[in-house]
Amino acid sequence: MPVITLPDGSQREFMQSVTVAEVAQSIGAGLAKAALAGKVDGRLVDTSFCIEHNAQLAIITDKDPEGVDIIRHSTAHLLAYAVKELFPDAQVTIGPVIENGFYYDFSFKRPFTPEDLQAIEKRMAELAKRDIPITREVWDRDKATNFFNSIGEHYKAELIAAIPPGETVSLYREGDFIDLCRGPHVPSTGKLKIFKLMKVAGAYWRGDHHNEQLQRIYGTAWAKKEEQEAYLTMLEEAERRDHRRLGRHLDLFHLQDEAPGMVFWHPKGWTIWQQIEQYMRRVYQENGYQEVKCPQILDRSLWEKSGHWAHFKDNMFLTESEKRDYAIKPMNCPGHVQIFNTGLRSYRDLPLRYGEFGSCHRNEPSGALHGIMRVRGFTQDDGHIFCTEDQIESEVTTFNALVKRVYADFGFHDIAVKLALRPAGRVGSDEVWDKAENALRAALRASGLEWAELPGEGAFYGPKIEFHIRDAIGRSWQCGTVQVDFSMPGRLGAEYVGEDNARHTPVMLHRAILGSLERFIGILIENWSGALPLWLSPVQAVVLNISESQVDYTKHVVKTLREAGLRAEADLRNEKINYKIREHSLNRLPYQLVVGDKEKATDKVAVRTRGGQDLGQMTLDTLIKRLQQEVITRSSAT
Repeated sequence: MPVITLPDGSQREFMQSVTVAEVAQSIGAGLAKAALAGKVDGRLVDTSFCIEHNAQLAIITDKDPEGVDIIRHSTAHLLAYAVKELFPDAQVTIGPVIENGFYYDFSFKRPFTPEDLQAIEKRMAELAKRDIPITREVWDRDKATNFFNSIGEHYKAELIAAIPPGETVSLYREGDFIDLCRGPHVPSTGKLKIFKLMKVAGAYWRGDHHNEQLQRIYGTAWAKKEEQEAYLTMLEEAERRDHRRLGRHLDLFHLQDEAPGMVFWHPKGWTIWQQIEQYMRRVYQENGYQEVKCPQILDRSLWEKSGHWAHFKDNMFLTESEKRDYAIKPMNCPGHVQIFNTGLRSYRDLPLRYGEFGSCHRNEPSGALHGIMRVRGFTQDDGHIFCTEDQIESEVTTFNALVKRVYADFGFHDIAVKLALRPAGRVGSDEVWDKAENALRAALRASGLEWAELPGEGAFYGPKIEFHIRDAIGRSWQCGTVQVDFSMPGRLGAEYVGEDNARHTPVMLHRAILGSLERFIGILIENWSGALPLWLSPVQAVVLNISESQVDYTKHVVKTLREAGLRAEADLRNEKINYKIREHSLNRLPYQLVVGDKEKATDKVAVRTRGGQDLGQMTLDTLIKRLQQEVITRSSAT
């Protein structure tokens, strides 16, 4: 006689074992119809799951985040079902949920075309309309392996072979389609109404470029039509803001095949870079960091000691000289430990804060590269704090406050905080990880921050706090991190003399605010749609003459602005003034200063913003004070 406790604390007693669907029906027909799954004692299960003992139960509907994920997971299987009906020779592999949607990877003899995607989506809609039941089955491992091999689904057979002995092999059946999956899934295909296939891309089996390249079909799925429409509208806006397109249009940077994943910065783009680097350099100086610079190439033995060789070797660029193996650094931390180790440190020296604009290289797969957002060569605003255990909370708390101030200066105020916890592949004992994770939780509480926890997503050497900024169109970007590391300092021989005159190993805090400067600039370009705030704009003001008679005065205005520390240019082309204004508006220049005979005679300029606002005539002194104030306050008035 199981007793079911519901989320509101109420209880229902049943004479015999009962399914999640039956519990929902006992509460009401409306809930039974809306039920997508259940959460039994914290575990997500199908509505057909049978509860035999006393349990806590929540009925999952499309109003729950878990419900939307289940819809997306089930829609991925619906995609595979449709592909197998239309293209029986295609092999199915994996189809997980991702942010805002799902994908499924297929092995097929020819590339899928846009017309194929239309046909697949149409067949998915037909299968959904038929409201086909989706049922879970548990099979013997050998039976499942033989079955998938017999129907030519060798990837599925390989996945089953990788399941640890003793674990359940569960399959889901919908119509004639059977797929390997842990579940849960919606009760029937009729629950899947709002979806759209987005694109096809290449992907390697198991993410290894040595394996076969598969075809990945991406899709999106939602509980409500208006949610999907809002998402698709956001994607259209994201396309309009794409940093790669704007980078070309605004002449900021380019990439080319001879240097995959490496950025060629043009003068205007490098101006943006310099403004950010100099700003962050002031942040270093004002917050007790000493700037350092470490070598680009270090001996293999150092990477082995640090633990990177075992956990990161496949992502490192390797080289050899005089029969010694070297690696181009993928990160800066081992180098900073070497600087720490050059002298005998005392507890009085701690905390010791190093900062570096560290140039790093990682051998990312070519298919993962994306403009300047995902590159192979990048620079981090990297920092490492060497401290005692007692100083962790205060250092992390101070850093948390600093992160918020910096993001606000760049125009980001909506920040989500997440705590990434120990991964499966890690160094250090569970006791050390407990200590590190609890130290970060204490710092978050002391900072008054709310956070979500991400099991398994920490770095191999320690847990980390992640800062996710939300941009102007609602996308989230993970930029800043702070990580507690009890392992690497000891592995690399870092020590300090404590108050007890004994040798101790310092704690190492790895921290970055912007992360990759390349990626952060890409985020800024897309957030501001290329119309960067005045303090970041490569050209802050352009001076436009109406006729030949104002050429000398135009040059005088530019010279005066530059002497005041502003980035100004002249447009002396023999073009109509309205043509010039329109062109510079399209190029997102913050201010356009028009000079005609009237302005020349009164030593003034006519001021227009890039938004089209006419501010009228101003003296140069008045204009300079206005622009300097806007730069100092880092506002986005224009």
